[in-house]
Amino acid sequence: MKTRTLKKNKVNVVTLGCSKNLFDSEIMMAQLKANKFEVQHESMDDDAEIVIINTCGFIDNAKQESIDTIIRYAEAKQDGIVDKLYVTGCLSERYKEELEAEIPEVDSFFGTRDLPRLLKTLKADYKHELIGERLLTTPSHFAYFKIAEGCDRPCSFCAIPLMRGKHVSTPIEELVKQAEGLARKGVKELMLIAQDLTYYGLDIYKKRALADLLRKLSDVEGIEWIRLHYAYPSGFPLDVLEVMKERDNICNYLDIPLQHGSTKVLKDMRRGITREKTEKLIENIRKAVPGIAIRTTLIAGYPGETEEDFQEMYDWVEQSKFDRLGIFTYSHEENTHAYSAEDDVPDAVKKERADKIMELQSGISYDLNQQKVGKTFKVLFDRVEGDYFIGRTEFDSPEVDNEVLIKKENAYVRIGDFAKVKISKADHYDLYGELVD
Repeated sequence: MKTRTLKKNKVNVVTLGCSKNLFDSEIMMAQLKANKFEVQHESMDDDAEIVIINTCGFIDNAKQESIDTIIRYAEAKQDGIVDKLYVTGCLSERYKEELEAEIPEVDSFFGTRDLPRLLKTLKADYKHELIGERLLTTPSHFAYFKIAEGCDRPCSFCAIPLMRGKHVSTPIEELVKQAEGLARKGVKELMLIAQDLTYYGLDIYKKRALADLLRKLSDVEGIEWIRLHYAYPSGFPLDVLEVMKERDNICNYLDIPLQHGSTKVLKDMRRGITREKTEKLIENIRKAVPGIAIRTTLIAGYPGETEEDFQEMYDWVEQSKFDRLGIFTYSHEENTHAYSAEDDVPDAVKKERADKIMELQSGISYDLNQQKVGKTFKVLFDRVEGDYFIGRTEFDSPEVDNEVLIKKENAYVRIGDFAKVKISKADHYDLYGELVD
């Protein structure tokens, strides 16, 4: 029996996982709105007739969060707080049959490319003229910008190709139109995302075309920052660095997941690169774009990772001094190449190794931040929190990187505006400063 009045044709979209999922939710929401649905993202009002959960299926923790969220809304449906419950995204793509059997309260499950079918279930039309249109869930001055779907890489630990399929690039002219549309809405920063940015164009142009795309996007009036996320190191197209150097609105920032610092482990991971080649690539990147901020991601506890392998990675991180770094503990994913190997590093050891790397990185970050004290940076302000206006330099992406804080009592800035800030103090992950006229 319903405990409250639900708003008919109101949809609450709940997004879990990465920025690529968020992008998909924004596309879905634009389609729903065009079909006269009232749409909210992660509303706490509990008055939506329909809930759609866009799930993540990447690693154990993400899968568990998705399952917990589905169960929470399944219970809400039983209590009459939700009328219809639908599940889409990566977890649903990968485990549809198991989820249907375990959580029958869900009205229907959809995969990562099932948006037209989901809309049809809601008696809505998939509007082809809206391709590229989105309802932004981010602050209005920045947007994630997906340039391709899927992945052709053979990494042994990764289940993404199982959930997202083969690599498919979006044509340059279509992406330019999307960027122009976002700029008209006030978006100033585009964060380019894909499972693999550096593979862009190989399927449709028969060459790596990321540099060509960047030139076209950097010409779009109103786009002041373009940021590159998820660049695969093997076969990295060095012409991208030339464009980065010649165009002021392409941030001197590169997110390049390297995964490990041991050649033996990299070979087991099927990454197509050695530690030596990785070091040479990083050297070439830093030489081509002096001052570039490099973000990387690593994995601790891959099957067969010995103390010697871990120490090699630790020493390599200490030597490389990455500007930004994150680390996952290895997750043993069924149907991946690595699943046939024994998951022989205990969870406690995985966590201990990951913690050691992050402690090391914290010290590196602190030292690098001290070098910024006394310098002036262009900062894009994202939000107000407590006593501070909070923004970022070109070397920082939202949510994962450093932030710049200025006291509200000393200055005023508009959210979404750029301003010059002189750094007066720094800690491990935050910079503090004052506005410069």
